[in-house]
Amino acid sequence: MDLNSDLGESLGAWRMGDDDAMLGIVSSANVACGFHAGDAAGILQTLRRAAERGVAVGAHVSYPDLAGFGRRHMDVASADLVADVIYQIGALQGLAAVAGTRVRYVKPHGALYNTIAHDERQARDVIAAIRAIDASLYLVGLAGSPLLGWAQASGLRTVAEAFADRAYTPQGTLVSRREQGAVLHDAHEVAARMLRLATEGVVTAIDGSTVRIEADSLCVHGDSPGAVEMAREVRALLERSGVTVRSFVDAQPAQVLR
Repeated sequence: MDLNSDLGESLGAWRMGDDDAMLGIVSSANVACGFHAGDAAGILQTLRRAAERGVAVGAHVSYPDLAGFGRRHMDVASADLVADVIYQIGALQGLAAVAGTRVRYVKPHGALYNTIAHDERQARDVIAAIRAIDASLYLVGLAGSPLLGWAQASGLRTVAEAFADRAYTPQGTLVSRREQGAVLHDAHEVAARMLRLATEGVVTAIDGSTVRIEADSLCVHGDSPGAVEMAREVRALLERSGVTVRSFVDAQPAQVLR
């Protein structure tokens, strides 16, 4: 099972998360590309440390929304969205080459991630952008979403993702951050939920019902309060229970193609 986190999100004097600590825990790092967070120097530093730790690197692409941290939906024209995604991946690829690593996958951020899970037009724009710049990149998307099918049909390799620190609806979608209980904070509870997901393929929804979710990667948001403790507890419990934590880029193709 892969364990990932959103990193490289500090911007100037504004510090976000603890990249150093998280890079000692996760197997994959979703690195900001400057559109929702991150500055060039900080992104490069995160990439260098990911390379030192042997952590796989992905492009955490977003709508152009620094003020909203990429969490506001945007009705972006297709030509703009395709170009924006290509631009972000290309910028991260350049920095990664200097840092001694390379971009292996793309994971959209925030509102873009949630929109393309079900919006076919924007989803196909993101897919087209990835194929245009590097069709060998994996696309990480919400487990059970139509996006994964559209991407597979286009020839992209996909990775189904679940969220350790977010509540789920009975339909298997994420509870909106605007609703109470959407973000989870108890490290032990989060770890237990993720162990059950990894071993049984189910998670308890916000209403107490059981939802089936088949995922290849688990995310702990780097900006969540207590993120390092949660990630550390999730990894420790998984490993104590016999679940190997490694990036999907190191797994056999049959384990990640859907």
